[in-house]
Order: sequence, then C-alpha cells, then structure tokens
Amino acid sequence: MNIKRALPALTVVVGMASFLVISSSYTANNPASGPQWLAGDHHVHSRYSVGWDRETNPPTPILAGDAIYPIPMNTLMGRRHGLDWMVSTDHGGPNHSRINRDFAYPELLEARQAVPDMVLFYGMEFDTPGADHSSIIVPYSEHEADSLFEIESRFAKREPWPADDSWDTEPRMIEALEAMKELPLPPIVIAHHPSRSATELGNYGSTEPAELRAWNDAAPNIAIGMEGSPGHQAAALRQQPLTTAEQNDNSQAARGGYRRFPTMGGYDQMTAELGGFWDSMLAEGRRWWITANSDSHVHWREGGSDFWPGEYSKTYILANKNHQSIMESFRQGRMFVTTGDLISELWVTVESGDQATDIGGALKLQRGDTVDVTIRFRQPAAPNFNGDSPQVQRVDLIAGPMTGKTDDAHTNTNPGTQVVARFHEQDWRRDGDYREISYRFDSVDAPMYLRLRGTNTDEQEPALDGPGENPWQDLWFYSNPIFIEMR
Repeated sequence: MNIKRALPALTVVVGMASFLVISSSYTANNPASGPQWLAGDHHVHSRYSVGWDRETNPPTPILAGDAIYPIPMNTLMGRRHGLDWMVSTDHGGPNHSRINRDFAYPELLEARQAVPDMVLFYGMEFDTPGADHSSIIVPYSEHEADSLFEIESRFAKREPWPADDSWDTEPRMIEALEAMKELPLPPIVIAHHPSRSATELGNYGSTEPAELRAWNDAAPNIAIGMEGSPGHQAAALRQQPLTTAEQNDNSQAARGGYRRFPTMGGYDQMTAELGGFWDSMLAEGRRWWITANSDSHVHWREGGSDFWPGEYSKTYILANKNHQSIMESFRQGRMFVTTGDLISELWVTVESGDQATDIGGALKLQRGDTVDVTIRFRQPAAPNFNGDSPQVQRVDLIAGPMTGKTDDAHTNTNPGTQVVARFHEQDWRRDGDYREISYRFDSVDAPMYLRLRGTNTDEQEPALDGPGENPWQDLWFYSNPIFIEMR
C-alpha cells in the first residue's frame, strides 16, 4: 500500500526511540507485587491516523495527515507524564484496516521494546456504525493484530470504498458486537466523546442513550462504558492563532471540541449532569463505567488542541501492572478519573457487618442494615504539568436509587439522585499523605449506588465551560460506582 508522507522528518523519532530500551529481558506482563493505582490513557492517536488524498481512486493515505506522532514517541511522552498503561488507537478510512495491521502494529511492537515499563495495548478509535467513535481495546496476545483486522475490515463504517451507507447503521453495530463476542479474547469498547455533537442539554446528537443501552445489552462484558472526560482539552492554550473559520465555529476554542453544547467542568454532559444519563444507567444496575483520556493528535505547543497522554487527564485502574490484570479491572470498573492531577489515589470502602467492597463492587444487604463509607484520597506531592499544586476544595458523596431495568431505552434521568453529603477540609482527617472521610447510612431499606466526585473549585455543580476557558483552573475527579443491593 502506498502511503504519502506529509511529515517525513517524524520517522527520525522512531529510530531515536529504539535506543531507549531499558531492559531487553523485561516483559510488560511481569506481575507487580500487588494491585496498585495505575494511571493510563485509552485514546491516543499516532501518525497512522492518516489524512487522505481523495484525488486518487481509492483515496491514498497520507502519513501524519491528521495525528502526527510515531507510536514510540506517544509512549515515551505518556511515560514522562506519569502513565503506567496506554492504548494506541488510530482511526480509519478506506482500507485503513491494512494500515493498522501492516504499519501501525509493527511500530507498536517497537514501542513496547523502546518503553518496556509501559503496559501498551493495541487498539483503534473505531468508526462506530450508527454512532460517533469508540475505543476498541484488544487483549494482549500473539493474535492481537489479526483480531483488530477482523473487526475493522468487517465493521468500521469508513472502511469500504466506494463508501457504503449500509455500514453506518445501529443494527450493524450490534452485529459487530456479536462478532467481537466470538473472538477467542473479546475486546473492550468505550464510547468516545458521546455528546460532542449535542445541540443542547439532553439532545445528545449522534450517540443516543438507546444506542448505548443496546450495546450494553448485546455485549455487557465488551461495551462497558464511555468517556466521562473527553480529550482535546487544551484548545485555550493553543500557541498558534485561530483561523477565521475556527473563530467562527468555536470548534478550536471549546474544551473537547464541544462547540455546540459545552462540556461541564471538562466532562461530557452524560457524566456531569447530576441525575442525568449516567445515573439513569446506574439506576438499572448496569455496570457502566466512565474514563478520561487525551485524544492526543497534535500537542497544543505545536498548533493542536491536545495534551500529551497523561499530561492533563488520567484514568486510574486498580490492578497489577500487566495486560491481563488491567483488562480485568477495566471490566470490573475498578477505576477513577481525574484532570490536572488533582488526586493520585482514591480508596472508597463500603462496609456492612462482615461485608466490604470498593470501587466497582457490590454489597448484598438485608433491609435496614447500616452502611459505613470510608473515603481516602491522596493529592500528589509534586506539582502537576502546569506547575500547579491544586488543592481539593470539596468532595461530594452522591447516591441514587436502583429502580431496575427501564421500559424506555431513551431514558436519560434518575430524578432520585442526590448529593447526600458535601465534605470540605474541616470535615476530613489527615493520615500522613492521605485525607480520610467517614459517613454512615443508618438504615438502608432499598437498593442504591454510591459514587464520588471532587473539585478544586467552589462550584456546587460543574458549570458549562465557556470558549477559551483555562482547563487547569477547573479540575474534577470522579469515582466509578459501588452498588448496594438487597437480598
């Protein structure tokens, strides 16, 4: 396949990266001493997210025509910014499955050699039939390239040439998920920037609540969640001036590229709205998790709107530092997300009698049981990558009723969701580097879920993000939920 080279000088970086091998005997699957909070990013583009010369038939891919960095460079920069794991996710176009298999994958193998202490996954930003994009995270194996090729070549909606609208339907996405279930090692699918095409609150655009429910119904162990905090958050820092066209549509000035209806505290409305879509999924008892990532294409210092992987957003997974453990914890929701390195650890323990669980877990209680919640969080000792040491001003404990499966797949609210307690500095105890908070539910008589969020702001609810807002001044963290069920 002929690939035009838009930025040939970038190939030098790959050669440089090959001299950075730390230990040739290391494998990223070596077990760590035990589960720990591992920071990562599952949405990172390389130069194989190509541009296209559409004067040819079929269109000719242009190397670095969209995202510009080699995979080893992304991996090195992710490691520099504190990541333990990362997923390389290039998006497609006509016959892009061959670009991923024949070019991106060999470079990913080189990146694993160059940065052996990074647990690097192979994946792609899937051109999702009937919806916006999504991450496909492929389990580590000797067959990972073939597995992704099988999915992309058969189901990515931009894959065929000539273009074929029949590939871009909601039923076709269900067909794709069914095919993924048949793979020896099924992948994970995470919906990307789900409300980026929204025109108002509750009018979501190309990815609708009913679609996400259908995905989760079809493949609950594969379609497990969505980006809570999307990438492209560095628009306000961009060092090259906006063009007239960019100024007119605000696409580059808005955090996340959400130019029609904005993010809220740097988070998608599906996550940030209290009692909104995410809470409606949790009300059904769905194990539907949120993540954060960079969506890195071009760094803001080089004319883009992006941070490096790990520079601003992190998804923390409680796992051993190897591919299999991280994938298992991903599926179990043992995750929290943060922006601006507001926190680096978050431990939430829910206890009743001799039972206990933590983030992503569930308790089964008798009606009337007492439930104790212990929250421990840690703020990084070192400044973040803006040179700041942000302080958590408040932590919110959020609870919502679990009411069972809805009859209306378009449901996007859970009105019973509320902030049951707001904690400020005077409400927590110091235990070395940790802050600790306790809360008791004296008598639990109905199923519910609990989740946390925290911020360095004094906003009671995350405000709409205006164009040009400095992302470093508006930071939030969110936990994934804990479920309390009745026997």
